[in-house]
Amino acid sequence: MKEDDFQYAIENTQVILAPERKIATFGSTSFHFYLISELMDRVNEVRVRDGNIHADRPQILTPEHFSRLLLEGFGEKAERYVEQLREHARNTAVLRYGFQFRKTDVIERMFRDPIDAVVARTKSQVEDLQEPLSAVIQGVDDAWEVCLLKFTIDMIERSSGGNIGDFRKRGLI
Repeated sequence: MKEDDFQYAIENTQVILAPERKIATFGSTSFHFYLISELMDRVNEVRVRDGNIHADRPQILTPEHFSRLLLEGFGEKAERYVEQLREHARNTAVLRYGFQFRKTDVIERMFRDPIDAVVARTKSQVEDLQEPLSAVIQGVDDAWEVCLLKFTIDMIERSSGGNIGDFRKRGLI
C-alpha cells in the first residue's frame, strides 16, 4: 500500500454510528463493527464486513516502565535523554491500550445497491437491535483494515479522559 492509499483511507473513514459505550477502564471491551465500503471499479457493489474488535483493559505505564519501552534498541545517548525525561516526569502516567483484531470473526456480505442505501439499512438494523457496543463505519474497500484502525484510535481518544478519571478516583494515578 502506498502512502497516498493509506492517507486516502484515513481521510475517507466515517463513523456513521458510534458505540454508545467507551472502552471500559477495569476490564476488556468488545466492539462489534459493520464496515461498509464500495468496490472501487464497480458501480453499486457494496461490501459489508462485520466482526469484532477486542479492547484489552487500559494499563497504567509509570515513567519508569515507559522509559524502558522507549529505550529498546537505543544506545547510551538515548539512555541519558530518557533519564532526563524520567526526572521531569516523576508524576506522569501514560495509559496503554491494546486491541486484538481477529479476522476469523469477520463475515463479508455483498450487496448490489447504492452505498447510501446499504449504510442507511445497516444503521437502522443496528439501532433496532439496540447494540450499545456496535459501530457502523463507512470506509475504503482495499484499505478496510486501515479504516478499522482509525476507528480504534478514535475510540481510544473518546475513552481516555474517562479512563484517566476512573484511575484517579481509585487513587491509582
